Amino acid sequence: MSELQLVSTPTEVPEGPAPSLVRALRGYFETGATRPLSWRLGQLDAIGHFLMEREEDIFAALAADLGKPATEAFGAEIGVTLTELRLSRKKLRSWMKPERVGTSAVAMPGRSHIYREPLGVTLIIGAWNYPLQLVLLPLVGAIAAGNCAVLKPSEVAPNVSALVAKWVPKYLDPKAVKVVEGGVPETTALLREKWDHVFYTGNGTVGRIVMQAAAKNLTPVTLELGGKSPCIVDENVDLDLAAKRIVYGKFFNAGQTCVAPDYVLVHDRVHDALVNRMVSAIREFYGDDPQQSPDYARIVNERHHARLTRLLADADVVTGGETDLSDRYIAPTILRNVSGDHSVMQEEIFGPILPVISVPSVESAIRFVNERPKPLALYVFAREKDTQDRVLAGTSAGGTTINHIWLHVGVLQLPFGGVGDSGMGAYHGHRSFETFSHRRAVLKKPLLPDPPMLFPPYSARKLRWIKRLL
Repeated sequence: MSELQLVSTPTEVPEGPAPSLVRALRGYFETGATRPLSWRLGQLDAIGHFLMEREEDIFAALAADLGKPATEAFGAEIGVTLTELRLSRKKLRSWMKPERVGTSAVAMPGRSHIYREPLGVTLIIGAWNYPLQLVLLPLVGAIAAGNCAVLKPSEVAPNVSALVAKWVPKYLDPKAVKVVEGGVPETTALLREKWDHVFYTGNGTVGRIVMQAAAKNLTPVTLELGGKSPCIVDENVDLDLAAKRIVYGKFFNAGQTCVAPDYVLVHDRVHDALVNRMVSAIREFYGDDPQQSPDYARIVNERHHARLTRLLADADVVTGGETDLSDRYIAPTILRNVSGDHSVMQEEIFGPILPVISVPSVESAIRFVNERPKPLALYVFAREKDTQDRVLAGTSAGGTTINHIWLHVGVLQLPFGGVGDSGMGAYHGHRSFETFSHRRAVLKKPLLPDPPMLFPPYSARKLRWIKRLL
């Protein structure tokens, strides 16, 4: 989710420095400086040094922008990026090697390979909810693949944006990695340029604008969007465990997580019991007054605070509901008796409000999910494998964790991305390297005479041989 609402008409924004910046990056890329393994490894190491040496600065910026506790800031911003760096550094040499594949009879004798080559000059537009991770994780993939990159951190998290602009050029090769701060005018000007790949994290509305701008230059895009990620709870589960995991996943970063459970669909036989246990889990995690808890984050700005406050109007609040605009605070809130047409069900919540909806069966939960756009994530708590499989087979989502919340995102061997309205393309781990690489097909043939059957004049005999080969 993002505040960015781009200008759709290019002439509404002055050209600015974007063209010269892109030209400089393209000129540097064409020297071949970013292609060697040694350069890529050196830049990955530089990202790691930045994260470790500026840790306290990062904590301070994240606390100022989002009130993030240090534990959440390290785990979801620094730690996850360091893990990605370690994997990329360990595997990069093998990822860069040409991949030998089979060769069909018609091309024999010969050898077929897939070469991974860098795309060129890339644009990475980050989001504000994890403002450091969401520019650096894609950058790891772009650098590992040998590209130049422009980072556009979110202006909605101004302290992190300033930190990235200050320190990234001092740690990384400034001829290959640039940072552009600003809002709508700067982003719109950047999107006017011809890129070799655009990587955008944010909401679907802006994602469509990004894709439209990229289409003018036939630029490939990765869109990491969001949506209303459902959590289905069957009747035969450990409710205490499910409640703790759902509360943790929902209220981490005050609910401002693209893969947070947006609403819960729970079997009506255990609805009340689950709600009661989630209320207890909130108290256990954040105390009787979560506003005083050092472990509970804040809403990013006043506009989002007002948006979330409006969603509480006419809602049946089980717990929470308290707001304090001066502190950008909204309490961890659980709602019940929520209908499908309530305002809280019409948009991605992206905040600490959790509607709980009672359903008579897992099948009815599946139907409820399928009546809405495909989500970025889907969760199912169920003891029986048959129930788990029914949900997996009957729904579509970018990713799924069974019997927990969003942990699949941290498994770098799994691709992370959406489907349909929740996104296009994927990254993390090897998939990041692949996203920022072109897979070039290469056939190598020896300088030997070709069989005469390939060339005119044709005959019935030649046709029979070609049919056998193909």
